[in-house]
Amino acid sequence: MKFGVSSYSLYPALRSKEMTIIDVIDYIADIGGEHVEIVPLGFNLTEQPELIEAIRRRAVEAGIELSNYAVGGNFADLDPDAFEQEIERLQREVDIAAALGVKLMRHDVASSPDISIRHYNEQLPRLAEACRRIADYAAEYGITTSVENHGLFVQAADRVQALIHLVDRDNFKTTLDVGNFLCVDEDPAAAVSRNIGYASMVHIKDFYVRRGERTLSEGWFRSAHGSFLRGAIVGHGDIDLPHVLRIIKQSGYDGCLSVEFEGIEPCRSGARIGLDQLKAMWNAV
Repeated sequence: MKFGVSSYSLYPALRSKEMTIIDVIDYIADIGGEHVEIVPLGFNLTEQPELIEAIRRRAVEAGIELSNYAVGGNFADLDPDAFEQEIERLQREVDIAAALGVKLMRHDVASSPDISIRHYNEQLPRLAEACRRIADYAAEYGITTSVENHGLFVQAADRVQALIHLVDRDNFKTTLDVGNFLCVDEDPAAAVSRNIGYASMVHIKDFYVRRGERTLSEGWFRSAHGSFLRGAIVGHGDIDLPHVLRIIKQSGYDGCLSVEFEGIEPCRSGARIGLDQLKAMWNAV
């Protein structure tokens, strides 16, 4: 088991230019991270290819593993030309993952304003085709690709499973985010229990959850079915993370656990405290 942090957790500092991705790698290593996920927000490896070798080299120097490369993607509701262009773009992202030296890559699959199960079932064959072709391309590099449970359209546990089974590739799995199931009003423990066997990477995230009538204020957003959510420091929110971590441990999962912080607290302290609490909770369950 390796504990680490997604660079997305430091996105506010990357966006404001207070930190570079090189600074982020150093910071995660300094706070005891054993791996870092590279999420190109606040920097762009397609437009800044010189950063690829700089990232790889700094990780070696800092003694920290580059675990996963996570990028966006959308194959829903596209015409044939746009569909092919998106597959080709994601294949170029696989090339970047290979240059970084990672063996895991998460790419988004779909977003749509119509998140109904009917529309999902209509789109599913084409989503699977795209993911299959990207996975086959990534297999040449020994890379496992994955879909994360987020974006509402492919977020529920059964929707993720349906896609994985239809793709039917050993190197296509899920980046399982324990908190994101709340965005579609699923119980995190139950959803993690259903999907942990398909996980190539696990994100540890926490949320504050409120139900009933409320006024949206800074940091809060609504789930698919009306709950109010706000990102929290890992261990500070309302998810029963010890229970969730016990499910993960009992499953035999032995990959990377990655803190993903998106609260309103300062991002450096949010990532540091969350990583410390993740380690403490894992050792206690």
